[in-house]
Amino acid sequence: QVQLTELGGGLVQAGGSLSLSCSCRANIFEISTMGWYRQVPGKEREFVASITVGSSTVYSDSVKGRFTASRNNGLNTAYLQMDNLKPEDTAVYYCNAKSEEAWLYYDAWGQGTQVTVSS
Repeated sequence: QVQLTELGGGLVQAGGSLSLSCSCRANIFEISTMGWYRQVPGKEREFVASITVGSSTVYSDSVKGRFTASRNNGLNTAYLQMDNLKPEDTAVYYCNAKSEEAWLYYDAWGQGTQVTVSS
């Protein structure tokens, strides 16, 4: 079972910044694309950003230019730096790990952390 530990989140005013982190054990992290998703009540979970083992990143249009995904392979931790936050960024944020290896499948989720942006 793949376990992810999320830290970060909280309450910030519009225009402010927050950082999220997500860690897992080394032998999983080193073969995983790490993703970030968010969900608000009554809506489906939506993709925010992802970063591959090789540090290639993808962002949703809604966060491009404001959020930055990164990873520290030595610490087995992925990060989501969120700048210039807007009230519409308010959601529960989840990290995700997906295997990049064809021989091993997993699709694991963190426990979620609340991000609230006040106007």
